[in-house]
Amino acid sequence: MTATTDGSAGAVGPRATAASTTRDTDASGPDGPAARALERGVGHLLAHQDPAGWWKGDLETNVTMDAEDLLLRQFLGILDADTTRATALHVRRLQYEDGSWPTFHDGPGELSATVEAYVALRLAGDPPEAPHMARASAWVRARGGIASARVFTRIWLALFGWWRWDDLPELPPELLFLPKWFPLNIYDFGCWARQTIVPLTVVSATRPVRPAPFPLDELHTDPARPNPPRPLAPATGWDGLFQRLDKALRLYHRVAPRAVRRTAMNLAARWIVERQENDGCWGGIQPPAVYSIIALHLLGYDLGHPVVRAGLESLDRFAVRGEDGSRMIEACQSPVWDTCLATIALADAGLSPDHPALVKAVDWMLDEEITRTGDWAVQRPGLPPGGWAFEFHNDTYPDIDDTAEVLLALRRVDHPDPARVRAAAERGIRWTLGMQSRNGAWGAFDADNTSAFPNKLPFCDFGEVIDPPSADVTAHVVEMLAHEGLAQDPRTRRGIAWLLAEQEPNGAWFGRWGVNYVYGTGSVLPALTAAGLPVAHPAVRRAVHWLGTVQNEDGGWGEDLRSYREAEWIGRGASTASQTAWALLALLAAGERESEAVRRGVAWLAATQREDGSWDEPHFTGTGFPWDFSINYHLYRQVFPVTALGRYVHGEPAPGGAPTGAPDAPVGASLGAPLGGDR
Repeated sequence: MTATTDGSAGAVGPRATAASTTRDTDASGPDGPAARALERGVGHLLAHQDPAGWWKGDLETNVTMDAEDLLLRQFLGILDADTTRATALHVRRLQYEDGSWPTFHDGPGELSATVEAYVALRLAGDPPEAPHMARASAWVRARGGIASARVFTRIWLALFGWWRWDDLPELPPELLFLPKWFPLNIYDFGCWARQTIVPLTVVSATRPVRPAPFPLDELHTDPARPNPPRPLAPATGWDGLFQRLDKALRLYHRVAPRAVRRTAMNLAARWIVERQENDGCWGGIQPPAVYSIIALHLLGYDLGHPVVRAGLESLDRFAVRGEDGSRMIEACQSPVWDTCLATIALADAGLSPDHPALVKAVDWMLDEEITRTGDWAVQRPGLPPGGWAFEFHNDTYPDIDDTAEVLLALRRVDHPDPARVRAAAERGIRWTLGMQSRNGAWGAFDADNTSAFPNKLPFCDFGEVIDPPSADVTAHVVEMLAHEGLAQDPRTRRGIAWLLAEQEPNGAWFGRWGVNYVYGTGSVLPALTAAGLPVAHPAVRRAVHWLGTVQNEDGGWGEDLRSYREAEWIGRGASTASQTAWALLALLAAGERESEAVRRGVAWLAATQREDGSWDEPHFTGTGFPWDFSINYHLYRQVFPVTALGRYVHGEPAPGGAPTGAPDAPVGASLGAPLGGDR
């Protein structure tokens, strides 16, 4: 890890860039391939704006979403033939020849995903002796069978008696009694994890079993002994400690006082209901919704109850129908994120700041501002609200990344009601600064959500369950603050210092919410140079050098999700439109517009564009949890290439230029340094 040459984050001078100087007429002039590709890309993006002002691309994950949707409906007794048939079409299409299912495009087969996909197809009537099913079951058995699957997969199977509740980690609802200062209290978990864990405490306490519609003996290595005991880890390590804690909780499950357990269950029910959004979802994401519906159903809420009915209706809105009649379930929907990125892309592509599409987008984003307190206030109780979430409805969990990008988008648009825009921007900046963690950086949803304990629990084998600060989120905040005239604010300086210290020895930055080092580096360099770091700074030059070493022979950039686990994949993978754009954004910010690397990258984007102005991108370049839960944001292939081509053709956006909602001075100038309090 490195810092500035003088050991501080503060030695930044005037921003230097070649982006707005000379222009290569052949490449970026009105008749050049870059300009033509940009024009087509802008047209495609404009054509896909919703009349209400927003954009939303499909959010593709993996077949566990589809399988669990069927299992939920089977558990509730509402599974219908059309849903089953349509889902099965989608699941079958994604199966590999060896019988397995991956969790991302061209990724390796994954055991839990394969188990759940297999069960989904059994629900659809596919017989176990069918060739594709026999290949799947053989693949599962060869990798240890159901016993080796993740805890969450075995929970789903336990609901139908395909796995024993006694062989699952205990998760008592009394967890909600723990105060926030106590280790492993519910607010030690990231927001996505706590929303899932709270309803699962109810499921764990009640241990329901609905009659299984068929056996699953073919998925066990030994059907006569399907639940082999797991060896006890040494007591000196964390694994051993938590295994023994789990044994103690199992004993408590048998002797828990009824009054205490009943109070805990009621508290969990109230916690769940209070966090249901206006559209019926929970946190705007699918996993908490399915478990919340099950938990409330187990607590006596019938299917006609308004809370449950609204929850089921919200899940239906996560379904995407294919032209062939197939049905895919989105784990989440990303309209705010997609809309702010599309707005930035179109503005940087040269669209007039008062273009009706941009004004309409800002109108919609302003209506999406969250002005009530959510769970984030547990750590920041005195902080006034003001931010944006990722989804259509998620007022409980606005996120810092979206808020920063929305503010960057608002700055680029000349809106007819500048006072309204300015007020929203001031609230968003104040809230974002107040969410800075103690180390000077920013996480996605909470401040200081860094406890090491939750990841150690036997229950938590499904991916990241905490929300520590990350380089990509911190970079977006720093970039936003720089554009708001707060580059010299002490809190911005601390963010810059953290970013410089987090640079990898190879010159890259780790990408938490995008794949991976290409995303991290593509986020950080524009932020650092916007904040005034000279392009000659050693950290910038190391990053530029690294990007040059990982550029593909075809001129593009790509990075496989395996880079999260295997060092040889870092910066390596098939070229994609979004990752090529991220690398170009970094290089353009670093003053490399005239470099051979940029020329080749721009040429790759122009050459791979489709006739309709879009790009094809089957590879997954987003993450929910690095490696464990991967995402293909279908709009990434459009917004980031348009942004990169726009900055190549028209130059970099000037930090501290025309402010949000006023023509003369950045918002930060009116807010002043005391905003939010330094941490």
